[in-house]
Amino acid sequence: MDTDIAIVGGGLVGLAVAWGLLKLGQRVTVIDGADTTLSASRGNFGLVWVQGKGTRAPAYARWSQHAAGLWSGFASELQDATGIDLELQQDGGLDLHFSEDSLQEWVSKYEGLRDALGGDYPYEVLRGDDLRREEPEIGPKVVGGILHQQDGHVNPLRLLRALDGVVRNNGARVMTGANVETITKPDGFRLTLEDGATVTAGKVVLAAGLGSAKLGRELGFLAPVTPERGQILITEKLPKLIRRPSLIARQVGSGGVQIGATNETVGLNDDVTIKGIAQLASEAVAAYPILAQAQLLRSWGALRVMTPDGLPIYAESETMPGAYLITCHSGVTLASTHALLLPAWLVKNSKLRDLEVFGETRFAV
Repeated sequence: MDTDIAIVGGGLVGLAVAWGLLKLGQRVTVIDGADTTLSASRGNFGLVWVQGKGTRAPAYARWSQHAAGLWSGFASELQDATGIDLELQQDGGLDLHFSEDSLQEWVSKYEGLRDALGGDYPYEVLRGDDLRREEPEIGPKVVGGILHQQDGHVNPLRLLRALDGVVRNNGARVMTGANVETITKPDGFRLTLEDGATVTAGKVVLAAGLGSAKLGRELGFLAPVTPERGQILITEKLPKLIRRPSLIARQVGSGGVQIGATNETVGLNDDVTIKGIAQLASEAVAAYPILAQAQLLRSWGALRVMTPDGLPIYAESETMPGAYLITCHSGVTLASTHALLLPAWLVKNSKLRDLEVFGETRFAV
């Protein structure tokens, strides 16, 4: 065998898992596609986010909380290993609402979720002066916000660079610009690349985002992943305006304000549109009126990797044991668990609590 475990996909998910496997003594090969492949890792919003996740699936809320709780140690370890500051800030995040009905709807959901989690779901509702003491630039159109203390944000490009660096420095073979055409299992797994080269491995981890749909079916997975476009704007560098991230905007370390994101079902189209930009800008100015004076520098669109219920998939193939599918739309938030917890499952040293909830049997008709 060329390697113990071949990971198809060199984004946040694949690299986080690779780092964890290397620390367990596994020989790892990461096969990353060409620059033309659609990449969520380079276009996301950078949130480490718990609130709003798992309102109908408490196990997902618990998993997200677990990830958030691991993030500080995870970031410190990664920074120590690479010297790259991930710019992690994790002192809460805000979900802002423009109507009392909307605010109450989500408070009710969070109350139900807190009950389901035995009271372990820390949040508080802020209105009026209380909200504006926390965020002085919040405008009068915002009637209230939900502050969740476990939330935060990070520089996702630095995260990606750090994971790539630590994986390479710890001895992984990283093949870039390499597209996997087929995966077969004569004895171990044989991965045939677009240029005809092959890689043999004892196990395969499919973490290729939207590319997992085609390859997943070859390995016996349903792999029901679909794209959802998110457009994002970023302003010029500004003085400190936003203390905590919200789902509308966050201020990055360099001073720019990142505004996002849309949720659009448009197939594999990752274009930026006037309609999308206008929608984002309008909502951002409504929430933070001071942004009306800011200059926009750039915008981009990227495709999230969505499952039918929005939950991750962690599954081993029943027809080709040793092949695993890992996919999610929260690659930043879950990077800590993917690096620190999932690798032990992959080498069969432990079982993860509630992991079966994220298997593919939930999609069976």
